[in-house]
Amino acid sequence: MTWLLEPFAVVFVQRALLAGLLAAVLCAVAGTWIVLRGMAFLGDAMSHGMLPGVAAAALLGFNPLLGAAASAAVMAAGISAAGRSRRLSQDTAIGLLFAGMLALGVIIISRSGSFAVDLTGILFGDILAVRPRDLAVLAAALLVTCVLAAAFHRAFTAAAFDTRKAATLGLHPKLAHGVLMAMMIIAISASFQVVGTLLVFGLLIAPAAASRLWSSTVPAMMLGAAAVGSFSVAAGLLISWHAATAAGATITAVAVLVFFLACALQPLLHRVRRRSRCRRSRRPALSADTSRLSPSTRS
Repeated sequence: MTWLLEPFAVVFVQRALLAGLLAAVLCAVAGTWIVLRGMAFLGDAMSHGMLPGVAAAALLGFNPLLGAAASAAVMAAGISAAGRSRRLSQDTAIGLLFAGMLALGVIIISRSGSFAVDLTGILFGDILAVRPRDLAVLAAALLVTCVLAAAFHRAFTAAAFDTRKAATLGLHPKLAHGVLMAMMIIAISASFQVVGTLLVFGLLIAPAAASRLWSSTVPAMMLGAAAVGSFSVAAGLLISWHAATAAGATITAVAVLVFFLACALQPLLHRVRRRSRCRRSRRPALSADTSRLSPSTRS
């Protein structure tokens, strides 16, 4: 058991674990609705589109979190504006902005000769260097995201299945979409310090996608995504400590591996559910038979 507890006896690893757990729950709340709405490609583009904002903020001496949020907001506004054209699909607009923002980020980085050391942390995160103020930012982002998710739960649910019905019910699907975009920006911006701009997408989508395969309700899917993300953080930190690998990348790799394991075990889950349904369907018939037989046995 020593090898299991040894890494978490170190203070900075404990801080990294707490930051990772906060990021996992934050990404689970936002990622659940992103997966249900089929917005995974948009989430990927948003996470990569943060690069120029983070690079510019670090280069100018500002807080990278502000740069990440500003860059993600520009991405969201650009996608919304380009998506209004009837001749272009939203996927085309997302792909173009994805490539353009990524190229802009590389250009900004290439213009600074002293930026090479910070590049790895921006792209792949540095969870072991998380500071107390980063924990406070993650906690605040989690609180805001949970409040938004609870306030717009009905609107998110209706829009995820039928936007027209959501509009007729007065649930304002366009407003719900905008709030979901804001939740995505908050989750990605607050979590990039943990796993980086290139890997935050994995923590945002993989746990929610894995939980989607095993869950039948939205709350269960959200809780499952939080559990998968938390396990990925703990296991990733443990593996990276003993194998001397990058912590952020290892966390993301574990999350993706759990998703594929869930895919492989899904047929087994279907069999278990079928057997439980068959048992439930047989129970009323058996109880009815025994009720019929009870008078004769009494006589």
